[in-house]
Order: sequence, then structure tokens, then C-alpha cells
Amino acid sequence: MKHAMFAVAALLLGCSAAQAEIVRTPIPNSTFPIAQTVRVSGDAVITYVSGQVPPMVNKDVDASSPQAYGDTRTQTVGVLNRIKQILEGQGFGMPDVIKMQVFLVHDSRAPMDFKAFMEGYTQFFGGTQPNLPVRSVVGVAALANPGFLVEIEVVAAKDSN
Repeated sequence: MKHAMFAVAALLLGCSAAQAEIVRTPIPNSTFPIAQTVRVSGDAVITYVSGQVPPMVNKDVDASSPQAYGDTRTQTVGVLNRIKQILEGQGFGMPDVIKMQVFLVHDSRAPMDFKAFMEGYTQFFGGTQPNLPVRSVVGVAALANPGFLVEIEVVAAKDSN
């Protein structure tokens, strides 16, 4: 009976001590700064961040114009800085981002500028910050404000300990 109770206690302690494992698999034969897959197992805390839009960079123009928020690169950096701030407030960081969904406006007024998006994105992912998320980029006709060209939502995960 003592052995059985000890075994159950050891099993329970072992389960609660399981650490999170976050494995990022790169795209084979590619240097593109996203992961092909990210697997989270074990005891992880996962945080979902709602879609974030850019801050105003020019308050002297109409708040519904792109000039109020900047070009795609400026908006991307602004959105990612907002996400960084939100994550830090939750005890996370940009290296903890495992999934990203990006919405870029693509219409006759403002064709999707993927190159400018990547210029902003690579300031946060790739290079000196090697933890790459899985990511999708979708061209959309419009966002909530006609001045927004970029909206990004993320999922972050890290060990619960």
C-alpha cells in the first residue's frame, strides 16, 4: 500500500513538473523568416492577442486617411510595437510569438505592399531574434478605419514556470 501511494504521489508530482516544449521547424531550404510549423507541448501558457491596428503618427491630418498612420512599413512597425507592449504586460515577449495572422489592405487606392510589410516585420523577427512564428498574410479590401493598411493578431506561448 505504501508503495502504491508513493507511486501515485510521484506520478502526480511528475505531471505537475512537466515543462513546456516549444519546437519551431524552419521551412526546408529557405531563409524566409517564418517557421513552417510550431509545436507546443507540456505545461505551457498560451496568450491570444486580438488584432492590433497602427497608432496615429500624424495628428494634423484626417484620422481616416492613411497619412494619419503612415505607409505600410510605418504601420507594421507601429502595430508590432503595440503587440510587443501588450505581450510584455502579460509577461511575454516577441520571441514567445508562435502564430501571426496579418491583414494588409489591397485595393486600387493602396495595393498590398508586402515588401514594406517585410521591412517592418524583420525588425522584430529573424536576424537577432531567431524565434520565428508560423504566419499568414492576407490581402483584404478594407479594415475598420479607411486609414489602416495593416492589422495583426498573434498567439504567444511559453513555459508556465
